[in-house]
Amino acid sequence: MKHTPLLPAIVLGLLLAPPPVVKTQDSEGPPAPADSVCPTIVKRAQWAAAKSTNVTYQLKPVANVIVHHTAGERCTTVAHCKETVRNIQSFHQTQNGWSDIGYNFLISNMHAYEGIGWHRTGAHLRGFNDKSIGVAFVGNFEQERPTARSLNVLARLLECGVELGELTDDYRLYGAQQLQSTKSPGKWLYAKLREFDHWSEEV
Repeated sequence: MKHTPLLPAIVLGLLLAPPPVVKTQDSEGPPAPADSVCPTIVKRAQWAAAKSTNVTYQLKPVANVIVHHTAGERCTTVAHCKETVRNIQSFHQTQNGWSDIGYNFLISNMHAYEGIGWHRTGAHLRGFNDKSIGVAFVGNFEQERPTARSLNVLARLLECGVELGELTDDYRLYGAQQLQSTKSPGKWLYAKLREFDHWSEEV
């Protein structure tokens, strides 16, 4: 019996196979699973975070979420946002003398960025750090309005926290100005926070 050579078939298979996926420098990594409420979160390694000099863990689930703004310029591209987050961390560590970036998460127009992350005590609001998650929107929302997409990222991040057991089911959402004398998170962002189901008027 005459056998057909296998080599041509193997070569043909290699030619027809899909090309490998190559991550670009601005890749955000794999998206959250389709059945997950969690948004895609740019991890510390992806924005080249400096090492924390000390980590204090929180008891979870946490019952409070406090929203801030960075009061600086917005970042408009992934590369710009990564640089902005690095600069904030550098300022917090070198100028403020903190062990790491003060926020648990940061939100740009498009994505969430991991600050110190879940179940770690931040340095975003004196007197509340050990019992809250601090989320900072990148930009100055005393002057400009938050985008619908960034607000959706916040909503999904909060729902993700509940799903992961990091936030209580009845967590309370605050703007920083409710808890200390500050304009943060800015009048336009604060107005939108008041529309969230978990926003709390009671302090």
